[in-house]
Amino acid sequence: MSSNLVDLADLPERLQEFDRGYLLTSQDGLVKAVSVRAVPEGGGLRVATPGRGSVANVDANPNLTLVFPPLANPGMSLLVDGVGAIDGEDVLVTPTGAVLHKPVS
Repeated sequence: MSSNLVDLADLPERLQEFDRGYLLTSQDGLVKAVSVRAVPEGGGLRVATPGRGSVANVDANPNLTLVFPPLANPGMSLLVDGVGAIDGEDVLVTPTGAVLHKPVS
């Protein structure tokens, strides 16, 4: 496996290289994954209307991960760890770390 750290200041630019991703949240040891779009906003990311289950998970446990698969094969996935906050039906993500990840062939 190969990973490259992404400077969080470069995250909005790097996100342009990807399409939809997956928001991973958890509560009581259970992980929920939903397909989302993340839009840069004010130094963070806005995930619009990920669903009631994801919002409830963020309310209970704000630690989350966003996974953006590569558009071409082979390619690198973008993994973003962060802390979420609820804003109506949206989740605002403050990124805490990001990597480009390429699995070993």
